[in-house]
Amino acid sequence: MEIAIHIPEDVARLLEARWGDLSRRTLEAIATEAYRAGILTTAEVGRLLGHTSRFETEAWLKQAGAYLDYTEADLKRDVETLRRKTG
Repeated sequence: MEIAIHIPEDVARLLEARWGDLSRRTLEAIATEAYRAGILTTAEVGRLLGHTSRFETEAWLKQAGAYLDYTEADLKRDVETLRRKTG
């Protein structure tokens, strides 16, 4: 799918001077927000951005400030699962 948006030329120049490729920056913004909203998984973000590994995607998400929603309850559940598997 292709999406087109209109940005006034003077504004586009300002944004490009700061961010470079606006098409890529827009795609990254969509990926970041969709991940934060729980719409896209890590794997889907990677596919959208053309990453070659899960580690590349996870590093990119970390740099973008889009952290995994991992609660203390999740940690406790994981620790308990590990104890059952190893003990």
